[in-house]
Amino acid sequence: MKPIRLPDPPSSPSGGVPEIFEAGGVYGVVRRAVVIGNGFPGAENQCLGLVRALGLADNQFFYRVTRPRGGLNDWFQWLPVSVHKRLHYIVRLILGNSRFLLKSGGAKVGALLSANGSSLGLSAVLEADAKQIISMARQTFEKEGPLLVVASGRDTISTASTIRRLASDYVFVVQIQHPRRRLDRFDMVITPHHDYYPLTPEAQEQVPRFLRPWITPREPPGRNVVLTVGALHQVDGASLRIAATSWQDEFSHLKKPLLVVNVGGPTRHCRYGADLAKQLTAYLHNVLLNCGTVRISFSRRTPEKVYSIIVKEFAGHPKVYIWDGEEPNPHMGHLAWGDAFVVTADSVSMLSEVCSTGKPVYVIGAERCTWKFLDFHNRLKERGLVRPFTAAVDVTQSWSYPPLTDTAEAANRIRQALAERGWVLRK
Repeated sequence: MKPIRLPDPPSSPSGGVPEIFEAGGVYGVVRRAVVIGNGFPGAENQCLGLVRALGLADNQFFYRVTRPRGGLNDWFQWLPVSVHKRLHYIVRLILGNSRFLLKSGGAKVGALLSANGSSLGLSAVLEADAKQIISMARQTFEKEGPLLVVASGRDTISTASTIRRLASDYVFVVQIQHPRRRLDRFDMVITPHHDYYPLTPEAQEQVPRFLRPWITPREPPGRNVVLTVGALHQVDGASLRIAATSWQDEFSHLKKPLLVVNVGGPTRHCRYGADLAKQLTAYLHNVLLNCGTVRISFSRRTPEKVYSIIVKEFAGHPKVYIWDGEEPNPHMGHLAWGDAFVVTADSVSMLSEVCSTGKPVYVIGAERCTWKFLDFHNRLKERGLVRPFTAAVDVTQSWSYPPLTDTAEAANRIRQALAERGWVLRK
């Protein structure tokens, strides 16, 4: 008896194969994503960048885990979100709307930014509720297929892990940034190499023996861990081309070379203050001799003293433009049109973005960084992505390197993991 030969799957109008014939059938196509943020732009931007790289930016739902901020709440940030909220409720019952409880001073919740730097608007954000997201994943599975869940930051760990535990057949959960323990609670963890610095011999020597059991991570990365050089983001060739067109009127007439200076703020492992600001201004005066234009931007974390020193030094300088912090944010325009960049050493996010351009990147303050941040800077230097910023830098001499592609590489790893599960991303 001759074997029966089944007909080939029919082509769809677009020339591809209908989803019902894809791996996993109609239930195996991932068409949408849920993003769970924590209110901090650096963490949320990583989620948005990854979803964009996976081609799901036009079908994403944004949720946010929020905790009380300001006043006494600033002392409770180390607590788990659920415990913090209960404590806040109890204190509020006792103190009412006390100014001591609610006074301003907490970290501001950041706006959602699209790949072109414009705000997505806070009206698009919902309070993260694990039960609600689980219910949506189950009820819409037959019609919409599996749900990709992408979360970032410590405050999102509980929500994301709960979703995966209770709806593992309907979701694929990605946790960005190291969750410190029990990485098997997630389908995939995406984190930088330097998060594993505590396991190196150099790090072990810096930690007293009695404290070593408390330092995380305690184990090398497992199969579900994707290691990156820096942070994920929304910057790639396509977004830079769009930004180049969008910002053409403002940047095309500027004298070249255009040097972009991004100033962040000190952190626990990268401390600096007025001394670094004075060093930066002194170096910039030398660089301005052979530079056409300098554009300076500050972050939310920039101390007032650092800001004041730089603004006072260059306010009114004909070659220098200082962004005033008002919308629209020129950040993507800077990345697209800038010929070289100077970045303070504190920000992994800013450095990751500028190193994705392939253009010269100079770092100031790296020698002040310690612990895993120093390891991060060493990796950038080893790959030829950055050079130190000094008074001798000549920005007319260009140099390049293979751009950092962490986000694209992480997206490819997710595609592979989905395929192993019999799922595919929507084409």
